[in-house]
Amino acid sequence: MLWLLVLLILVSLLSYRQASIYWSALLVGLLLGNYLLFNGLTSVSKMLWITYLVIFIPLTVPFIRQKLISRQLFQWMKKALPAMSKTEREALEAGNTWWDAELFSGKPNWKVLQDLPMVKLTVEEQSFIDHEVETLCAMLNDWDITHNRKDLPPEVWDYIKQHKFCGMMIPKAYGGLAFSETAHSEVVMKIASRCTTAAVTVMVPNSLGPAKLLLNYGTDAQKNYYLPRLVTGEEIPAFALTSPVAGSDASAMTDTGVVCQQDGVLGIRLNWEKRYITLGPIATVLGLAFKLYDPDKLIGDTENIGITVALIPTNTNGVSIGRRHYPLDSAFQNGPNWGKNVFIPMDYLIGGVAQAGNGWKMLMHSLTTGRAVSLPALSVAASKFTCRNTGAYSRIRKQFNVPIGELEGIKEPLARMAGETYILNAARCVTNAALDNGERPAVISAILKYELTERMRSVVNDGMDIQGGSGICLGSKNYLGRLYQVIPISITVEGANILTRTMMIFGQGAMRCHPFVQAEMAALQNNNLIAFDKLLFQHLGFWARNKTTALWFGLTNARFYQPLGNKDTQRYYQQIARLSAGFALTADFALLTLGGTLKRKEHISGCFADVLSNLYLCSCVLKYYESQGNQQDDAPLLHWACQHTLYQAQQALSNILTKLPFRPAAWALRHLIIFPFGEPNSPPNDTLSHQIAALLINDSATRDRLTQGIYINQNPDDATGRIEVAFKAVLAAAPVEAKIRTAKLGKGDVTASALAKGIITPAEAELIHSAEQARLAAISVDDFSADEILGR
Repeated sequence: MLWLLVLLILVSLLSYRQASIYWSALLVGLLLGNYLLFNGLTSVSKMLWITYLVIFIPLTVPFIRQKLISRQLFQWMKKALPAMSKTEREALEAGNTWWDAELFSGKPNWKVLQDLPMVKLTVEEQSFIDHEVETLCAMLNDWDITHNRKDLPPEVWDYIKQHKFCGMMIPKAYGGLAFSETAHSEVVMKIASRCTTAAVTVMVPNSLGPAKLLLNYGTDAQKNYYLPRLVTGEEIPAFALTSPVAGSDASAMTDTGVVCQQDGVLGIRLNWEKRYITLGPIATVLGLAFKLYDPDKLIGDTENIGITVALIPTNTNGVSIGRRHYPLDSAFQNGPNWGKNVFIPMDYLIGGVAQAGNGWKMLMHSLTTGRAVSLPALSVAASKFTCRNTGAYSRIRKQFNVPIGELEGIKEPLARMAGETYILNAARCVTNAALDNGERPAVISAILKYELTERMRSVVNDGMDIQGGSGICLGSKNYLGRLYQVIPISITVEGANILTRTMMIFGQGAMRCHPFVQAEMAALQNNNLIAFDKLLFQHLGFWARNKTTALWFGLTNARFYQPLGNKDTQRYYQQIARLSAGFALTADFALLTLGGTLKRKEHISGCFADVLSNLYLCSCVLKYYESQGNQQDDAPLLHWACQHTLYQAQQALSNILTKLPFRPAAWALRHLIIFPFGEPNSPPNDTLSHQIAALLINDSATRDRLTQGIYINQNPDDATGRIEVAFKAVLAAAPVEAKIRTAKLGKGDVTASALAKGIITPAEAELIHSAEQARLAAISVDDFSADEILGR
């Protein structure tokens, strides 16, 4: 009879979705069980049949399960479900999920990533970068802009407007350039490598300004009027969201609009106060977010309509444009504005009355793509710029009669700079490709904003440490000081990084990317027990699968995972799969044990964000390396990047497992399932780091690929041009210096001695002389008179 029992269980499980077979198997089981229990079975067989009838059937028969199990869980979870504001719900609904959901599943489908086509620039886009952007960069003098003018020169403003830099994302039907997100990123990156003020001025209208809102939600009349004017710069846009008392908490916004009639015209009376508004001081048209109320129900049955967005000419009566903020010596236009009893007609609402109350949803949808392009491009620019120039400086600058880049103490930060820059650029390129292929991944945009700005901060900090005194003495010769100054701006804007990491990446990711959580919450909110019951038991099956997978990967170190990649990349695919399974299992454990309180456990959610972010970055590195043709010369960068991100993901996951409640269960999860033989991933070793550092202090195709896309010039009077000139001169003289060292000529003017003894030729001596002159120019710093310091 045991074989019959096993057969019935298998038939019941396998035919769960085929109702007729399923119910037939259960009916046969009930009849046979009832008969056999009373007809001489052994005690062991009776116990097995009782288990089948009492446990297995109640768990697999939906209407029995719902009454005995699911209803109680439904009631308990409904009470424990944390309250969700309208703004939180709309943020969750913005965009979509992509590779982040695969990582959250514990069983990533690599075909999703491998089938993503990497985007190539069109002939028109490449020409714009090679000519218009190159010309603009040559016009920019960052020291003059930030120290003397505190603004872009008039000729630069004219050039930006004339060549439609603010209309890159606007379709050609409205006169725009209709560039891809990849091209948009490349343009911003190149400009940012020359002058952050110019980059911010260009990137804001293309990413977070009113243009995107108009394209996605505007009426035809609004598009036809404003978009051509935005392309040519006839209108300068700004978007006003942040209030003095409500920064990241949009629900606390105090800016209001009340629907009313004035002189027979239906409109809105607005009162607001905003600050930190980029381009605000020079804006001609202001995108404004406010809370809309309709107490007299003039446009519908709802009094509290919600956050709404309007487009308002700044010359409208009652609008006040304040003085400028001065963000860390940066010269981009930024400042406050306010309005007192400003009356606007209803057609100033973006999208008209139909979009009243949808403002936050509109903003979140626009931010999903904008946040994934603008600041990441700026961050990659800063990192590439620092790698190229500080790396060259490390070869030019000598201490103890050797280039400082050959000292082990300098090799360590050089390796970090190069490795992190490779990670940043890989994430930028892969995410841009996803955007250009129609993805709108909200969680990934938050990952990029946080991770790329933070890692850029690390790269520039390392660069400053290497530059030493030349980095801290500001002036026209200092190419890194201003960049170092403005880092906190990128950390703060478009969602402060602390908030992004601790609340957005995993907080939204747990609901957006998890296969069941958001649907389960919807079932609870809609009081749908049947849907909840089905989802709950699918979720339990998902958890059981991940537990089994995590245990198998833990015992085998994922050695038998499906073969992907080549000899350089296969182990990294395996480790991502292993950590993904552990991450998914641990996330479910945290959701089960902490429930709604996980929302307030920001330390834990921040660590979850670190795991997800590093797994995403490592995935991007693999995709990017393969899309570049598996360049063997770039393999050290690949290995450093993958080892670094996998180690960070592993350490974050291990850290979570020490903080979760129900310590015995959490201990077992960590030591018996996920890491039964300890933590397998180590950070990059010294040998690999020294290989990476060498890439920055030598001229090679790998160095050029790593820093590709930034502005490079050979002008010896330019801050970075003199570094390029000196780097090439020093490298050209290196073989001659080696000949002199081999001759062991002692102290004094060894070059003259070598020339006199015929060890080197006059041409070689000239190489030494030119290199020394270029070296002195490259390491020189600025000085100022007292009057100059005081600005007289």
